[in-house]
Amino acid sequence: MNAETAQEEKKQSPEENQENATADASTNDSQKTEAKAEDDSTKAKVAKQGSAAVNNLRVLENIEVRLTVEVGNTEIKIKDLLRLNEGSVVELERLAGEPLDILANGTRIAKGEVVMVGEKFGIRFTEVADPEELIENL
Repeated sequence: MNAETAQEEKKQSPEENQENATADASTNDSQKTEAKAEDDSTKAKVAKQGSAAVNNLRVLENIEVRLTVEVGNTEIKIKDLLRLNEGSVVELERLAGEPLDILANGTRIAKGEVVMVGEKFGIRFTEVADPEELIENL
């Protein structure tokens, strides 16, 4: 039976062969159109997600954080803490002139130096941490 089917296919006229080729091309075009539609749908989803991310960032922009400048730190025993009084000096681990740590809600985001802004202290940012590095440390 298979041999007969093969012989029948060979006996098809050129018009029938052309019709089969046109049908195959139509199927390929249909598959390409479906693939393009899927690709467009994916792009639309990504664009929608990007838009949602921007809206989420806009919401976050209004959240307040505590910005702290850390001059230095040290560890002391409670008995030494209890002996502190006016005029006492505690040595810190940071060297004089070394940039100070700038923290946002306790996370170091930058380093800087103290400046005067009118009659108040301010901080000039001298190094800003890499955002990717900050996210890795969360």
